[in-house]
Amino acid sequence: MADEEGEPLAVRVFEGNRSDPTTVADQIKILQGQFGVKELVFDGGRGMVKSKGKEALSDAGLRYITALTDPQIRRLLGQGTLQLNPFSEQVCEVEAEGVRYILRKNESEARREQHRLEDKLAKLEIKLQARNEQVRTHPRCPPEAGQRVIAAWVGRYKLTGLVEIKLEGTQLKRERREEAITRALDLAGCYVVTTDVAPIELSAQQVHDSYLSLRKVERDFRTLKTGLLEVRPVGVRKESRTRGHVFCCMLALKVTREMERRLQAAFGTTDTRDDALTLPDALLSLTRLCLLHYPVDEKTTVTQLPQPDARQRQILEALGVSLPAM
Repeated sequence: MADEEGEPLAVRVFEGNRSDPTTVADQIKILQGQFGVKELVFDGGRGMVKSKGKEALSDAGLRYITALTDPQIRRLLGQGTLQLNPFSEQVCEVEAEGVRYILRKNESEARREQHRLEDKLAKLEIKLQARNEQVRTHPRCPPEAGQRVIAAWVGRYKLTGLVEIKLEGTQLKRERREEAITRALDLAGCYVVTTDVAPIELSAQQVHDSYLSLRKVERDFRTLKTGLLEVRPVGVRKESRTRGHVFCCMLALKVTREMERRLQAAFGTTDTRDDALTLPDALLSLTRLCLLHYPVDEKTTVTQLPQPDARQRQILEALGVSLPAM
């Protein structure tokens, strides 16, 4: 849980068999009890604020901001509640049955999605050619087995329904389903943010920007899980120790955020300066600063702390860290 600037406020660990929507009620209790919040808008991802999450929020008298999944958008398009035309770079709002839908299309993301699809189809063509060549040069190679292998690849990369793999004699052929491909790309780059907050309280742009601010929370998740901290593997078994382990990781996350702020104040950001120093770069530089042990004889060892180089001194000064004299 983070504030609007992305600063971590709280962390909660749930059992592995709990789904995201069922955790919303517990988070509400934290906000209302621990933080003493009585009026709030719960901003959550697509997987969290579904029907169960919305029910829990409604029962607590709270509102929500979330986004629709692709099937939900297509269902509303089929019902006529939404239309494809309003999707553009400019935020557009549609209201139906007391629910607001904020529509937008990210053109650059649409181009990336189209490129990814074409890239998958190109790789599929290469695999087909390689398999056909293998069947040509090895008469005992069964073409039916290759068809099963290619079909499994098609399913794994979510091309099912977009292409059809046919066996003509001993050769595999790919047939594009253009209508299905066009339909799949209809919503490329399109997304819908939904809320039950009244327009007088939050404008469409404010709702949209509030949902996009979740990327700050997602960034913290990446730092915790796969970035600097790597919360896994969890080498404990008891529930209390698991919670303690995750809590320590969140404290470490807050330390990294403070370090980033101080480095940015001293060296700027990569958005403004090409030579800006990032936190991973700073930590890598400081790893070269280590104690030196000199054995004098079998019983005596002299330990010396080397002097930091110019770059390391800049980093330590920016972080407000001083080395011990001895």
